Amino acid sequence: MTNLSYERDITGLLVVDPYNDFISEGGKIWPRIQAVAEANDCVPHMEQILKAAREAKLPVFFAMHHRYREGDYENWKYIAPIQKLAWNRRTFELGTWGGEFKAEFVPVAGEVVASEHWCSSGFANTDLDNQLKRRGIHRLIVIGLIAHTCIEATVRFAAELGYDVTVVKDAVADYSDEMMHAALVINMPNYASAIVTTEQVVAAIMAMRNAEPA
Repeated sequence: MTNLSYERDITGLLVVDPYNDFISEGGKIWPRIQAVAEANDCVPHMEQILKAAREAKLPVFFAMHHRYREGDYENWKYIAPIQKLAWNRRTFELGTWGGEFKAEFVPVAGEVVASEHWCSSGFANTDLDNQLKRRGIHRLIVIGLIAHTCIEATVRFAAELGYDVTVVKDAVADYSDEMMHAALVINMPNYASAIVTTEQVVAAIMAMRNAEPA
């Protein structure tokens, strides 16, 4: 998509799961995504997009995964495989460094952190849809982790709810190139209106800012 443009009043940046366990050296999941994330400069691109959004005063929202707490799932009859893995690994453990925002992504005043999602979609069983609608947001720029799970599930759900979605393909990462391909080339084009680069989306954000009256 070459004619990428946004309007501040209806557009928001959605940052998914910028936890230390995911995107910081020493995080529990970082070794599994490191090769893919470093190959496309995922984390620096995420930082670049967030900086551009803040400079342009674009509304910013965070969709964060449920942080491990003692006793999670113990009385659940049905637990999804992805939840079992998180439970066993104590991923994003509450009260630990791994369960904190990476320093560069700590929300600032006015930014919205939606209630934590239990599985993959940032919308399922959270207040994200309500938070967006209360602010008149209809278009989303999505960045974060992991391409074939939380990003794809969130993008699919957003499309079901009627949002127009842009995914930034070099500001997401996955466990392998094959998983990235499946998410970005096969699956998400069915739900995202645009799948673009950081360069493209930052240029569109800056154009929106520069087009406004002084």
